[in-house]
Amino acid sequence: MHTANIPPCVATIGFFDGVHLGHRYLIDHVRQLAQAQGMSSKVVTFGTHPRQVVQTSFVPKLLSTPEEKLKLLHETGIDHTMVLNFDLNMAALTAREFMQRILKERLNVAQLVIGYDNKFGHNREESFEDYRRHGQAMGIHVVEAPQFAPDGAHISSSAIRNHLLEGRVKQANALLGYNYSLGGKVVPGFQEGRKMGFPTANLLVENPQKLLPQNGVYATLVEVEGYEHPLMGMTNIGNRPTFNGKGVTIETNILDFSADIYGQNMRVAFVERIRAEVKFSTIDELKAKMKEDEEAARQLIQNT
Repeated sequence: MHTANIPPCVATIGFFDGVHLGHRYLIDHVRQLAQAQGMSSKVVTFGTHPRQVVQTSFVPKLLSTPEEKLKLLHETGIDHTMVLNFDLNMAALTAREFMQRILKERLNVAQLVIGYDNKFGHNREESFEDYRRHGQAMGIHVVEAPQFAPDGAHISSSAIRNHLLEGRVKQANALLGYNYSLGGKVVPGFQEGRKMGFPTANLLVENPQKLLPQNGVYATLVEVEGYEHPLMGMTNIGNRPTFNGKGVTIETNILDFSADIYGQNMRVAFVERIRAEVKFSTIDELKAKMKEDEEAARQLIQNT
């Protein structure tokens, strides 16, 4: 593709999983540079995690599905998002080849903003100085964005994943800049909650690669298809040990709500973890604990 009809742009490149506060800081920097030079701003990203292509056994734990990522990127105010199809041919390109063939010839990037500690190209083996030198040779001005570390906090997708895998959703949300969520459809469950007076909506997550927070009980905000405002909820992620369950389920008791929502789209946003999942000796013990969980969920949500 020739760039004659494509206006020059200021761009950045990355996978941008979760589009967290660090990503947003970088994208804001790109937008400011583009505005100052009268150019459009662009994010260049990938539909598939590059590691999946070069290491076929790798299964990512995504903070955002491809659809969620595009929505989050749009919300940053970036002018354009280019989603590249990362395949073995692209994986084999050196950084210089990628810059020449994709960024220069295909996308007409005039200025490339490299995120702090970000690398690209075959085996990610080159440095910022290499990118800058390649850029000079082909007419791309390469700059490195300053690191974003408010109060000394390290913000990365890996750090957020670790928080979620250990149940620290409040800390994860602080780095994301929004409440981490899971979306999908409501499907029939085991009906055990209903028998105890706590009917639950069983969520089938839309993308199996989406990361599940650590098993436990959480205060959540619930968006249900057809309802304008989020509803208060308490969500259990786990295998229902009191009932000797097998396999992980995501079950949400929506507070003060009784409608039939089977088959509808639902999104559960995590506010804070209430407790770990526990195997109770009797159903009555579990029921009493769930009443405590409901009160805790109400308090946590009302205090946010």
